[in-house]
Amino acid sequence: MTGAARAIPRSILYTPALSLDRVVKAWSYDADVHLIDLEDSVPPAAKAAARLVCREALEKAPDPARTAVRVNELGTVEAVHDLVLLTGSPVAPGIVVMTMVRSAVEVTLLRDTLAAAGSHPEIYVTVETVECVTGIDAIAEVSDGLLFGSADLAATLAIEITWAGLLAARQAMALAAARHGAACIDTANYRLSEPEVLAQELDRIRELGFHGKATVHPSELDAINGALRPSPEKLTEARRVAEAVRAADGGIAVLDGNMVGPPFARMARAAVALGDAWAGKYGGDGDERGEAGDDRH
Repeated sequence: MTGAARAIPRSILYTPALSLDRVVKAWSYDADVHLIDLEDSVPPAAKAAARLVCREALEKAPDPARTAVRVNELGTVEAVHDLVLLTGSPVAPGIVVMTMVRSAVEVTLLRDTLAAAGSHPEIYVTVETVECVTGIDAIAEVSDGLLFGSADLAATLAIEITWAGLLAARQAMALAAARHGAACIDTANYRLSEPEVLAQELDRIRELGFHGKATVHPSELDAINGALRPSPEKLTEARRVAEAVRAADGGIAVLDGNMVGPPFARMARAAVALGDAWAGKYGGDGDERGEAGDDRH
């Protein structure tokens, strides 16, 4: 990660823009970012009404900076209407999520279009096309975040949504996000009746270096937040590692019987920077946000 650490959401809750009451209710759930969806979860005949819901929801949002809007695929008429909504709304979301992206040019075009209207949200790209995966480095360079879209990618590959089948795409995302300092957010879990699947995915994405995970159901937020939000205990340990290496003049030190050196210190400093940035934007005004569980990293 280069430069100042980015405040990266660890949980993103998707809510379709089908009902204002439903969107407003979603704000009561403990997600870092609440995403208003205008794309897949909204049937074609309901998209015009969904945009009206989205605009009103943005105007009522308690914290627009922690609100995202997922728009339709650039190059479609629906996307044109989505952009008219976003550029005309008196309240802008903190994040705009793109879909079916195939090149970095699309990201730059959307950013420039919104900027021309005085809007400067973060731009997240849903990684769900083959072209997006193969061109992931260039796309990550011009994006603020990458969000895995397992369903569309699996459908294109004509495979089941399995860990092994989509591992290469996740690894490519993690590497590109790390190189360019972008957020790296995992796909939603579609097997809602099998919480063990979610737990397994959370363990695995942590091992790959993902920062967060999306969900379509609020019942999964406790598990996601508990696994991925910064832990005060882990951050304290990271600070100890960084200090031990500093005290050893940047060389090898022994801490609690374990050997630590410059790579460990670099990882520790990054963890602290990310944790502090998260707390500054998403930590809220209560201690419960940062202390939801004991097994986080």
